[in-house]
Amino acid sequence: MEAVRNRTDLALLAVALVWGSSYLAAQEVVEPDTVFAVLALRFALAAAGLAALLRSRLRAVTREEVMLGTVFGAILSLILTLETFGLIQTSAANAGLIISLTIVITPLLDRAGSLPASFYLAALTAVAGVAVLSGGFDAPDTGDLLILLAAIARAVHLTVIARWSSGRSVDSARITLVQLLTALAVFVVMAPGTGSGVVEVALQLELGSWLLIGYLAFGCTVFAFLVQMWAVRRTSPSRVSLLLGTEPVWAASIGVVLAGDPVTAAGAIGAALILLGVNWARALDSGRHTPTLARWQT
Repeated sequence: MEAVRNRTDLALLAVALVWGSSYLAAQEVVEPDTVFAVLALRFALAAAGLAALLRSRLRAVTREEVMLGTVFGAILSLILTLETFGLIQTSAANAGLIISLTIVITPLLDRAGSLPASFYLAALTAVAGVAVLSGGFDAPDTGDLLILLAAIARAVHLTVIARWSSGRSVDSARITLVQLLTALAVFVVMAPGTGSGVVEVALQLELGSWLLIGYLAFGCTVFAFLVQMWAVRRTSPSRVSLLLGTEPVWAASIGVVLAGDPVTAAGAIGAALILLGVNWARALDSGRHTPTLARWQT
């Protein structure tokens, strides 16, 4: 039993690590005029990989699963758009820390009236951390603001998934595939009118960029989804949430070590307040709900 738990913990930490590294990976491969094209390529690979794994179950897809996946995928495309444009204008460390506010915002959207007063104090602590990290009393950087909007959109996404999926007999893997395909369709349509087209960008990408896109598609999407599906059957929801909650720590560490993101006193204080507030809120909310599986964002 101990060996199984250790393997599960390591697998979940691996997911948190790849998610934390995804901010820098996306930052390295995306330019302002290639955002939608790169997202389209990433989601095309991820959808193809997941479809191959689910091929024996695809014929059983229901109209309800298509409907849910389409709605969820439309919201997902907005999240990825905000995150990716935000990443271009802020650091990978900042992005990973600010996006963790999803953990605080989601319960506020889902059940604000039933949360303890201390949860709101935890939320204020995390928000104060974002303010310090983003410049204190100065106007926040555009990139940080876009990532904050992405965190709000991600919380809406999780809340909608939880409410619309409740009580329904649906296949989460098939819904995930429909989400990926819906977001892919949005990105393909948006690419020509907002920058370079998908085919044009695909032909111009070098091997290193393709490897990064493959990593985002298969590592940060397909691998992460499958590990979560496997792990949630072998450990408690609170443990899954705790281990995956290390993502912002990995993101900040990778940003500083590999990307050379600057470490300032204000940045360190802001990061500490965000992590304190988020983990305090997580502890207060632990056990009140099962964490939603499959995080698809960068």
